[in-house]
Amino acid sequence: MKKIRVGVIGVGYLGKFHAEKYSHMKEADLVAVVDIVKSRAENVAASLGTCALTDYRDLLGNVDAVSVVVPTEAHYSVGRAFLNHDVDVLIEKPMTTSLEQADELIEIAESRRRILQIGHLERFNPVVIALKDIVHNPMFIEAHRLSIFKDRSTDVSVVLDLMIHDIDIIINVVKSEIKSIHAAGVPVICEHADIANVRLEFESGCVANVTASRISVKDQRKIRLFQKDTYLSVDFAGREITVIRRDEKHAGGVIPGMDIRQLSISKADVLEDELASFIDAVCTRKAPVVSGDEGRKALVVALSIMDQINAAIRRFGNPMPSQRE
Repeated sequence: MKKIRVGVIGVGYLGKFHAEKYSHMKEADLVAVVDIVKSRAENVAASLGTCALTDYRDLLGNVDAVSVVVPTEAHYSVGRAFLNHDVDVLIEKPMTTSLEQADELIEIAESRRRILQIGHLERFNPVVIALKDIVHNPMFIEAHRLSIFKDRSTDVSVVLDLMIHDIDIIINVVKSEIKSIHAAGVPVICEHADIANVRLEFESGCVANVTASRISVKDQRKIRLFQKDTYLSVDFAGREITVIRRDEKHAGGVIPGMDIRQLSISKADVLEDELASFIDAVCTRKAPVVSGDEGRKALVVALSIMDQINAAIRRFGNPMPSQRE
């Protein structure tokens, strides 16, 4: 079978891992890596035995598929260029900075019959996959995604950087339209909000309370879900799911009348699974796991949250980091 010619645009922290994964796939031929920092492109290319470029346009016509791992503000322009040249595209989350840009990319992909996949990595987390068989009509959800500060992805707010992962997961397990959004957030170190909280109310009656921070003293990725007769506690990093179900046979125990089970999920290379899924979609022409439409759904909610946060900052004031004493 003919190998898929692949390129990676942007080989910073995450992009270099994209390149490494592709270089080991038997179905893919890593044609080149691209980065505006020449030395970075050359170092990654040398380690993987491929070509280094500084202008993504030099790849047009020479690849079948690309990973776009550039700063968010450039997702639209780079993605559009490749889609218009009939190249299948995986764009890291968030897909764009506006719905207008997202809609155009989706339209181009559909009209030219191209694969457009959005890099919502958590969809490939075995813990998230396991939830599909356990979660049914949740009524209350509480999620915390906290990260020690890292000097990357600060070009966007914590909503687009971290919270969008949980937004995507929650949308897909609730499967109901959102009725209302109530958000708050504050920029502490960066220009954009570093900590944010949102209460999502769904037409189904479900309520989700979501918190994200990139200035925490510890890393945490947890979510709790409550549904009829069942409570689930999920630790994404620890790959554990605690399931507490009503069971009249359990008269004793920690919680009388409830059966408590601990599920340990096997470790997986989530990025490798995501990229393998993309290459499979390119080969088979099947819809990707996270399509442009799926990425847009999460983006709609994230941008609404950001609008509320930014409006509150304008109204009540929040000095920029450079203005603080």
